[in-house]
Amino acid sequence: MASNETAAPHAAVSMEVPLKTSAPPPAEHGGLRARSFKKHAVVDMLLRVFLFATAVVSVVVMVTSEETKQIPVAPGIVISRTAKFSNSPAYVYFVAALSVAALYSLITGVVSILAVMKPGGNSAKLKFHFVILDSLLLGIVAAATGASGGVGYIGLKGNSHSRWNKICDRYDTYCTHFKASILLSLIASITLLVLVWLSVYVLSKKIARR
Repeated sequence: MASNETAAPHAAVSMEVPLKTSAPPPAEHGGLRARSFKKHAVVDMLLRVFLFATAVVSVVVMVTSEETKQIPVAPGIVISRTAKFSNSPAYVYFVAALSVAALYSLITGVVSILAVMKPGGNSAKLKFHFVILDSLLLGIVAAATGASGGVGYIGLKGNSHSRWNKICDRYDTYCTHFKASILLSLIASITLLVLVWLSVYVLSKKIARR
Protein backbone atom coordinates (compact mmCIF):
# COMPACT_ATOMS: atom_id res chain seq x y z
CA MET A 1 0.00 0.00 0.00
CA ALA A 2 2.85 2.33 0.81
CA SER A 3 4.31 1.86 -2.65
CA ASN A 4 0.98 2.82 -4.26
CA GLU A 5 0.69 5.95 -2.10
CA THR A 6 4.16 7.13 -3.02
CA ALA A 7 3.59 6.51 -6.73
CA ALA A 8 0.53 8.76 -6.90
CA PRO A 9 2.32 12.04 -6.07
CA HIS A 10 4.99 11.25 -8.65
CA ALA A 11 2.28 10.80 -11.29
CA ALA A 12 0.66 14.09 -10.33
CA VAL A 13 3.96 15.89 -10.65
CA SER A 14 4.56 14.44 -14.09
CA MET A 15 1.11 15.59 -15.15
CA GLU A 16 1.90 19.20 -14.14
CA VAL A 17 5.24 19.47 -15.91
CA PRO A 18 3.83 20.13 -19.43
CA LEU A 19 1.62 22.88 -18.01
CA LYS A 20 4.61 24.73 -16.59
CA THR A 21 6.70 24.47 -19.75
CA SER A 22 3.92 25.31 -22.24
CA ALA A 23 4.34 29.11 -21.96
CA PRO A 24 6.83 30.57 -24.50
CA PRO A 25 9.97 32.15 -23.12
CA PRO A 26 10.21 35.95 -22.81
CA ALA A 27 12.66 36.09 -25.71
CA GLU A 28 10.02 34.60 -28.00
CA HIS A 29 7.49 37.27 -26.94
CA GLY A 30 10.05 39.94 -27.75
CA GLY A 31 10.61 38.43 -31.18
CA LEU A 32 6.87 38.41 -31.90
CA ARG A 33 6.55 42.07 -30.90
CA ALA A 34 9.53 43.01 -33.07
CA ARG A 35 8.03 41.24 -36.08
CA SER A 36 4.69 42.93 -35.45
CA PHE A 37 6.26 46.40 -35.35
CA LYS A 38 8.26 45.55 -38.47
CA LYS A 39 5.04 44.62 -40.28
CA HIS A 40 3.44 47.93 -39.26
CA ALA A 41 6.50 49.80 -40.53
CA VAL A 42 6.18 48.09 -43.92
CA VAL A 43 2.46 48.99 -44.11
CA ASP A 44 3.32 52.59 -43.19
CA MET A 45 5.90 52.72 -45.97
CA LEU A 46 3.47 51.32 -48.57
CA LEU A 47 0.75 53.78 -47.56
CA ARG A 48 3.14 56.70 -47.99
CA VAL A 49 4.14 55.47 -51.43
CA PHE A 50 0.45 55.21 -52.33
CA LEU A 51 -0.15 58.73 -50.97
CA PHE A 52 2.67 60.07 -53.14
CA ALA A 53 1.23 58.41 -56.24
CA THR A 54 -2.33 59.69 -55.68
CA ALA A 55 -1.16 63.23 -54.87
CA VAL A 56 1.08 63.48 -57.94
CA VAL A 57 -1.55 62.08 -60.31
CA SER A 58 -4.18 64.41 -58.81
CA VAL A 59 -1.98 67.47 -59.39
CA VAL A 60 -1.12 66.42 -62.95
CA VAL A 61 -4.77 65.81 -63.84
CA MET A 62 -5.84 69.17 -62.40
CA VAL A 63 -3.04 71.15 -64.07
CA THR A 64 -3.80 69.60 -67.47
CA SER A 65 -7.53 70.40 -67.27
CA GLU A 66 -7.36 73.28 -69.75
CA GLU A 67 -10.00 73.37 -72.51
CA THR A 68 -10.91 76.04 -75.08
CA LYS A 69 -14.38 76.43 -76.54
CA GLN A 70 -16.07 78.80 -79.01
CA ILE A 71 -18.91 80.51 -77.12
CA PRO A 72 -21.65 82.35 -79.07
CA VAL A 73 -22.53 85.65 -77.38
CA ALA A 74 -24.75 87.17 -80.08
CA PRO A 75 -26.07 86.23 -83.51
CA GLY A 76 -23.03 85.88 -85.73
CA ILE A 77 -20.59 86.69 -82.88
CA VAL A 78 -18.49 83.92 -81.33
CA ILE A 79 -15.67 84.37 -78.84
CA SER A 80 -13.03 81.92 -77.71
CA ARG A 81 -13.01 81.18 -73.98
CA THR A 82 -10.57 78.94 -72.13
CA ALA A 83 -11.35 77.13 -68.88
CA LYS A 84 -8.35 76.21 -66.73
CA PHE A 85 -7.59 75.55 -63.08
CA SER A 86 -5.84 78.91 -62.53
CA ASN A 87 -9.15 80.72 -63.08
CA SER A 88 -10.35 79.55 -59.64
CA PRO A 89 -8.49 80.36 -56.39
CA ALA A 90 -9.89 77.14 -54.91
CA TYR A 91 -8.21 75.08 -57.61
CA VAL A 92 -4.94 76.98 -57.18
CA TYR A 93 -5.04 76.17 -53.46
CA PHE A 94 -5.90 72.58 -54.37
CA VAL A 95 -2.81 72.23 -56.55
CA ALA A 96 -0.62 73.83 -53.88
CA ALA A 97 -1.99 71.58 -51.11
CA LEU A 98 -1.63 68.37 -53.11
CA SER A 99 1.89 69.39 -54.19
CA VAL A 100 2.82 69.79 -50.52
CA ALA A 101 1.25 66.39 -49.82
CA ALA A 102 3.32 64.79 -52.60
CA LEU A 103 6.54 66.33 -51.31
CA TYR A 104 5.72 65.40 -47.73
CA SER A 105 4.88 61.80 -48.63
CA LEU A 106 8.15 61.53 -50.57
CA ILE A 107 10.23 62.72 -47.62
CA THR A 108 8.41 60.68 -45.00
CA GLY A 109 8.36 57.67 -47.33
CA VAL A 110 12.16 57.72 -47.49
CA VAL A 111 12.30 58.07 -43.70
CA SER A 112 9.89 55.15 -43.34
CA ILE A 113 11.99 53.00 -45.69
CA LEU A 114 15.08 53.73 -43.61
CA ALA A 115 13.12 52.84 -40.47
CA VAL A 116 12.09 49.48 -41.97
CA MET A 117 15.76 48.61 -42.41
CA LYS A 118 16.40 49.17 -38.71
CA PRO A 119 15.64 46.51 -36.06
CA GLY A 120 12.22 46.98 -34.51
CA GLY A 121 10.85 49.27 -37.24
CA ASN A 122 9.77 52.85 -36.51
CA SER A 123 10.67 54.25 -33.10
CA ALA A 124 8.12 55.77 -30.74
CA LYS A 125 9.62 59.24 -31.24
CA LEU A 126 9.33 58.94 -35.03
CA LYS A 127 5.74 57.73 -34.75
CA PHE A 128 4.88 60.70 -32.54
CA HIS A 129 6.24 63.09 -35.18
CA PHE A 130 4.32 61.22 -37.88
CA VAL A 131 1.06 61.60 -35.94
CA ILE A 132 1.49 65.37 -35.61
CA LEU A 133 2.56 65.98 -39.23
CA ASP A 134 0.09 63.53 -40.77
CA SER A 135 -2.79 65.15 -38.87
CA LEU A 136 -1.70 68.61 -40.03
CA LEU A 137 -1.45 67.51 -43.64
CA LEU A 138 -4.79 65.70 -43.40
CA GLY A 139 -6.46 68.99 -42.46
CA ILE A 140 -4.78 70.81 -45.37
CA VAL A 141 -5.67 68.19 -47.99
CA ALA A 142 -9.22 67.74 -46.68
CA ALA A 143 -9.80 71.51 -46.78
CA ALA A 144 -8.50 71.69 -50.35
CA THR A 145 -10.69 68.77 -51.36
CA GLY A 146 -13.79 70.36 -49.82
CA ALA A 147 -13.17 73.78 -51.36
CA SER A 148 -12.51 72.35 -54.81
CA GLY A 149 -15.49 70.06 -54.52
CA GLY A 150 -17.76 73.04 -53.78
CA VAL A 151 -16.50 74.99 -56.79
CA GLY A 152 -16.71 71.88 -58.95
CA TYR A 153 -20.31 71.26 -57.93
CA ILE A 154 -21.25 74.78 -59.00
CA GLY A 155 -19.56 74.19 -62.34
CA LEU A 156 -21.42 70.91 -62.68
CA LYS A 157 -24.90 71.96 -61.51
CA GLY A 158 -24.79 75.75 -61.29
CA ASN A 159 -26.72 77.82 -58.72
CA SER A 160 -29.89 79.52 -59.89
CA HIS A 161 -30.27 81.51 -56.64
CA SER A 162 -26.86 83.16 -57.12
CA ARG A 163 -27.22 83.20 -60.92
CA TRP A 164 -24.08 81.12 -61.36
CA ASN A 165 -24.35 79.19 -64.58
CA LYS A 166 -23.02 75.67 -64.93
CA ILE A 167 -20.17 75.16 -67.38
CA CYS A 168 -19.83 71.39 -67.56
CA ASP A 169 -22.41 71.19 -70.32
CA ARG A 170 -19.85 72.98 -72.53
CA TYR A 171 -16.46 72.18 -71.00
CA ASP A 172 -16.92 68.44 -70.64
CA THR A 173 -13.22 67.51 -70.79
CA TYR A 174 -12.32 70.20 -68.26
CA CYS A 175 -14.99 68.95 -65.87
CA THR A 176 -13.92 65.34 -66.28
CA HIS A 177 -10.40 66.33 -65.28
CA PHE A 178 -11.35 68.17 -62.12
CA LYS A 179 -13.80 65.44 -61.06
CA ALA A 180 -11.06 62.80 -61.38
CA SER A 181 -8.59 65.04 -59.57
CA ILE A 182 -10.95 65.69 -56.65
CA LEU A 183 -11.68 61.96 -56.37
CA LEU A 184 -7.95 61.22 -56.15
CA SER A 185 -7.60 63.94 -53.53
CA LEU A 186 -10.35 62.31 -51.49
CA ILE A 187 -8.46 59.01 -51.68
CA ALA A 188 -5.32 60.82 -50.53
CA SER A 189 -7.23 62.24 -47.55
CA ILE A 190 -8.45 58.77 -46.57
CA THR A 191 -4.89 57.45 -46.89
CA LEU A 192 -3.66 60.16 -44.53
CA LEU A 193 -6.41 59.29 -42.07
CA VAL A 194 -5.35 55.62 -42.13
CA LEU A 195 -1.74 56.69 -41.58
CA VAL A 196 -2.77 58.68 -38.51
CA TRP A 197 -4.70 55.71 -37.13
CA LEU A 198 -1.79 53.35 -37.79
CA SER A 199 0.72 55.65 -36.10
CA VAL A 200 -1.53 56.08 -33.04
CA TYR A 201 -2.04 52.30 -32.81
CA VAL A 202 1.68 51.49 -33.04
CA LEU A 203 2.54 54.31 -30.63
CA SER A 204 0.03 53.01 -28.08
CA LYS A 205 1.51 49.51 -28.40
CA LYS A 206 5.03 50.83 -27.84
CA ILE A 207 3.90 52.81 -24.76
CA ALA A 208 2.02 49.82 -23.32
CA ARG A 209 5.08 47.62 -23.74
CA ARG A 210 7.16 49.84 -21.45
